[in-house]
Amino acid sequence: MTPPEAPADDRGNITPAVFVCLKVLRNRADFLRAARARRQGTASMMVQARNRHDDSLATRVGFTCSKKVGNAVARNRAKRRLREVARMVLPDLGRAGWDYVLIGRKEATAGRPFEALKTDFISALNTLHAKS
Repeated sequence: MTPPEAPADDRGNITPAVFVCLKVLRNRADFLRAARARRQGTASMMVQARNRHDDSLATRVGFTCSKKVGNAVARNRAKRRLREVARMVLPDLGRAGWDYVLIGRKEATAGRPFEALKTDFISALNTLHAKS
């Protein structure tokens, strides 16, 4: 399933619409602010979410895996799977002006079937947004 296409940018390049509405968290301070906000655990990941309460319409997302997940190869595989789940789900279920951090779990994130991973993320988002 390919993402919907967005209008061409100023250079005439067409980019997937997902990358237009999702920004990636890079600063440690943003991760720490998300850590103090709501969180929801699932069998395959921990999801932290916070409403930024600003005028930005961008949905931001960050990914992390500790060394408990495994060596660099295992951590990168888990993060790739989390990125793909976020790319598929957040454009529809994510809220504008919110930050989401997806944290991989040892053996569960990389080894869980992809559809189950996606279902876990959707249920975590529904629970987090029901609290607001």
